[in-house]
Amino acid sequence: MIGAGVFTSLGVQLEYVHSPVLILLLWALGGLMALTGAWSYAALGTIFKRSGGEYHFLSQLFHPILGYLSGWVSITVGFSASIALAAMSVVEYLGPIGSSYGNWLAAGIVLLFAVVHSFSIKNSSLFQQGITWLKVLAIICFIVCGFWCTNQDLQWQNLRVTDMDGSGSLGVAFAFVCFAYSGWNAAAYISDEIKDLRTNLPKALLIGTIVVCFLYLLLHLVFFLTTDLAALNGQIDVGKIVANNIWGPNGASWMSFIIIIILLSSLSGMLWVGSRVTQVIGEDYRIWSRYAKLNSKQVPVRAIWLQALISIGFIFSGSFEQVLIYSSFIIQLFSLLAVIGLVRYRWRAQKNSDTFRSPYFPIPQFIFILINLWVLMYLLVDKPRESSLGLISVVLALLTYYINQRLFKPSNQKT
Repeated sequence: MIGAGVFTSLGVQLEYVHSPVLILLLWALGGLMALTGAWSYAALGTIFKRSGGEYHFLSQLFHPILGYLSGWVSITVGFSASIALAAMSVVEYLGPIGSSYGNWLAAGIVLLFAVVHSFSIKNSSLFQQGITWLKVLAIICFIVCGFWCTNQDLQWQNLRVTDMDGSGSLGVAFAFVCFAYSGWNAAAYISDEIKDLRTNLPKALLIGTIVVCFLYLLLHLVFFLTTDLAALNGQIDVGKIVANNIWGPNGASWMSFIIIIILLSSLSGMLWVGSRVTQVIGEDYRIWSRYAKLNSKQVPVRAIWLQALISIGFIFSGSFEQVLIYSSFIIQLFSLLAVIGLVRYRWRAQKNSDTFRSPYFPIPQFIFILINLWVLMYLLVDKPRESSLGLISVVLALLTYYINQRLFKPSNQKT
């Protein structure tokens, strides 16, 4: 979960919302949305025990065509855009080196991680665990040092800013929060690789989401208590600017290195998990069948490289903000449909003791649904171009679905 969003979003958010208190509330609301979503996905993942996330859930809950559409979005937008944004952010934090090589360097980073994940699941798992622990420890260190070195002139001053001029753009600012929390459902995409699914899937989703929510809120407090708002407004390398205020230029250089590790961890995780969605779709639809093939270590190498190449396409296609809003809209749409499907399923089906029961059902689900409806409607009105591009990608998915149905009959879908 912890990747490009938390260290890059604030600068853009301040262009839309000028009150730090409102921004902190948006991050808290994002945590609530992710937690209620995690409760829902923990239930879905233990009911429908197969990798693929929304692709498998929606195929079972509604119709294979809806699952296919969500799978297409995961392949072409969801994971690919997140990988691209993480790589683009790494380039920003590399300073002069990044400026010299730009998008080509970002593309090279994606290709390097495709190589890393092409060997074995064990190697991918060990690499991901190590880099994840490193980034969590680095963030805790950043937070502790940030509170210790709080600028007395700015202490709590920023939090008293109540400028409401930009409050009409809360929905757009919240889209950046949603992007930063994206990944709260990632464990549900690799259900086939999780032992003791009934216990470990809910644990991964819920504990991970709660920890990240607290870290995000504390990080933003540090941002506001150490740095003038004007210095952050419109900037992508927020973490580097704040680190410079805390430790000076030398400390900022070290922190930039740590943030790069954090971004690379996010990129790595998304590449690993996203390729499994492609693999599952390839098992069900012959038009994608070549990407279901596994190597001798049971790794879907072709799916990994397809994910990498699409991500590189995003890197060269638009600005950071455009890619983020475009991907956020379409990702949230299918997460919303999955949770609606869970509510529908629970009201129709009998209880099953072998599945995770979401506490206080259906209250968390309704909270998740309402928050997502709000931000989707807001983006449609405020960012119609980016939102429309997301919907166009769904139309393209429909074309490939019907091409598959025409060319390969009967379909071998395993839904």
